[in-house]
Amino acid sequence: MPEPQSTRNELLRLLTQSSAGTPMGTLLRSFWQPVAVADSVAPGKARLLRVLSEDLTLYRGESGTAHLIGGRCAHRCTVLHTGWVQDDQVRCMYHGWRYDGIGQCTEMPAEQNGRPDLVKIAGYPVREYAGLIFAYMGDGAAPPFELPRKPALEEPGRLRFIRYQEWDYNFFQGTENSLDATHVSYVHVWGKVSRFGDEIQTAIPELSYEETSAGIRQTAYRSENNVRISDWTFPNNNHIVGPGPRKGDPWLDNVTWHVPIDDEHTMRFAVSTVPSTDPETDRRFAADRLDSYNAADHYREIFEEHRIPEGIGTQQVIATQDYAALRGQGVIVDRSKERLGQSDAGIALLRRIFLRELEAIRAGRPTKQWARLTEAVDLPIQIPETVSST
Repeated sequence: MPEPQSTRNELLRLLTQSSAGTPMGTLLRSFWQPVAVADSVAPGKARLLRVLSEDLTLYRGESGTAHLIGGRCAHRCTVLHTGWVQDDQVRCMYHGWRYDGIGQCTEMPAEQNGRPDLVKIAGYPVREYAGLIFAYMGDGAAPPFELPRKPALEEPGRLRFIRYQEWDYNFFQGTENSLDATHVSYVHVWGKVSRFGDEIQTAIPELSYEETSAGIRQTAYRSENNVRISDWTFPNNNHIVGPGPRKGDPWLDNVTWHVPIDDEHTMRFAVSTVPSTDPETDRRFAADRLDSYNAADHYREIFEEHRIPEGIGTQQVIATQDYAALRGQGVIVDRSKERLGQSDAGIALLRRIFLRELEAIRAGRPTKQWARLTEAVDLPIQIPETVSST
C-alpha cells in the first residue's frame, strides 16, 4: 500500500537536517567528515568553524597539531577562537579559562577554588589527509580512518590541487547531484562548453547503479568509447575522472565532498590529483584551478545575466554550472513538488539507502557497516574520436 503523501514529505525532509539529535545529523556524525582545508589554520592560530549546525573552534597548537573543540567558553559563553593559543591549548580572551585539545578545561585563573577538572566542552578527534582536516563528531570511539581514503590521493608523483567553496543551499542537493549522470549532458554545456562538456558530449546515457560495500557505483554508458563510472562513497563523497585543460593532457582524479555548514549552507571540498608530467603541463594544470574563486559570489552574473564569469578555469566552470543548477532549486528544494522520471534511478536509489539508514537510527538499530572497497575502482578514460580540440 503506498505511503500517505504527508508521510513521504516528512521522510524527505529528514534528508536535509544536519543538527545534532536529528537522524541525518546523527548519521553524518558517525563518519569522518572533512571540516577545513589544512592550511586554513596556521600553528599557534585559531579560527571559528561551523559544521553540521554546530559552532566550533579549530586551532593548531604551537607544535602544529590540529584540534577541534567547542566554539564557546563554558564560563560566560564568548567565542574561543579570539583567544590565545598557548602550547597545545587555547585560552579564552574574556577571563582566561584554558582548554586542551579534547575540550577539557585546565585552568580558571580568577577562581580561587575553581575545579577545572569538572568543566568540559565539546572536543572531537581530527585527522589530516590529502590536504584536508577531517573530524569525527559522533558518539563513542572514532572508526578507523579508512572509508575516505582513495589510492589516487596517495600515489606518489601526482600533483594535488584543493578547492574549497561555501554554497548557499542544503548539502543533500549536492549529494544527489553526484548520482545524476544525465545532468552532465545539459548542465555542463550551459553558459560555456568546457573541456569536460567537449569530452563527455551531450548524448543521453544508459544508466546502471549498484550498491557496494562503500557506497554506490554509477555507470553512464553513451557509447563503447564513452563510458563514465563514478565511485560514490557513503555518505557524501564522489570520485570521478575528468579531462585536463587541453586535449591530450592527462586526466584528473576529482574527489569531492558536500558537508553541511548548517541546513542552508554547504562546504564543498574538492581534491584533484593528476600525474606530474613536464613543467609546462604542470604549470598549466596549476593555472587552471583558480582556487580563490567561489561560484556563490557571482549570483548576479549566473542568475540575472545567465552567464559564466569570465577568466576562470575548466574546473571552476564545471563548479559554476553545478552551482547554477543546484542553487536554482532553492536553498532547500521542496521535493514534494518534483516529478522523478526513469533517468532519476540514481536519485531514487540514493534516497532509499539514506531513508533505510535513517529509519535504523530512529528505531535504535545498527546501520550498515560501510567499508572501503578492497580494490581501486576502474574509472575508465575513454574519449570519443569525434571530440573537438580546445
